[in-house]
Amino acid sequence: MTIKLFADSASDLPLSFYEENDAVLIPLRVEIDSNEYDDLKTINPKQLYSEVKNGKMPKTSQASPQVLQTLFKELAEKKETGIYIAFSSQLSGTYQTAVMVHDQVKEDFPDLDLTIIDSKCASLGYGLVVLEAAKLIQNGAPKDVILNDIQFRCQHMEHLFTVEDLEFLARGGRVSKASAFIGGLLNIKPLLHVEDGKLIPLEKIRGRKKLFKRMVELMLERGQDLENQTIAISHGDDEESALHLKELILEATPVKEVVINMIGAAVGSHSGPGTIALFFYNQTKK
Repeated sequence: MTIKLFADSASDLPLSFYEENDAVLIPLRVEIDSNEYDDLKTINPKQLYSEVKNGKMPKTSQASPQVLQTLFKELAEKKETGIYIAFSSQLSGTYQTAVMVHDQVKEDFPDLDLTIIDSKCASLGYGLVVLEAAKLIQNGAPKDVILNDIQFRCQHMEHLFTVEDLEFLARGGRVSKASAFIGGLLNIKPLLHVEDGKLIPLEKIRGRKKLFKRMVELMLERGQDLENQTIAISHGDDEESALHLKELILEATPVKEVVINMIGAAVGSHSGPGTIALFFYNQTKK
């Protein structure tokens, strides 16, 4: 039995991942100057950050219900099994829309075999979960084993991140305007994390140097079995800082691997240029 894996562009995995793993990309949408783009398909991260640095203010919207319906109907018609790991329902309406479309398609195709999971994760934290699911599918693992693994990873994924300008998160309603104002003062940098799929301010730290050091300290405190983990770093068009954080991690502890990727257009529209995010597990399977 082949299992078709679906993920949306907020996982911040490169387009090559979908091609190499025969996975289905569900793009979130980005609007700039009344022009609408499909994240990763018709706009890439570099283009987004270039527009933002030129003063443009992008908007985003969830995945198209029509696209979801077409993909789910195709799965049903082929009588294939599918797993859709979705972006956190606390940060996008895509998960809720996917569930609604699933129920509609199931009325016409009662045998539709598609499980939709709310990852409660974002960016490469979400991406790491998708990567591991793809490996299990390639290795021929049964669906229930894959679903249990996905749920475990989603529950134990840690997100630590900082943004260069809190105004981006405030504009999209992800943090309060007051937090954004305070963050802009006196070189105070926010450190945030994710709880139950929501963005939560954690600490305020003066200066990026101290901030990166604190991110590594928290990883050492919260992470488990780090030497056997793939650690992920995503960045808002700031590879230099991402590489610096990688150096600090490798100086502090051995890890299996560190992967770095740019934050995509959909997530980047809300986090802005200069964002640095770190992802790891606080518990690993025995």
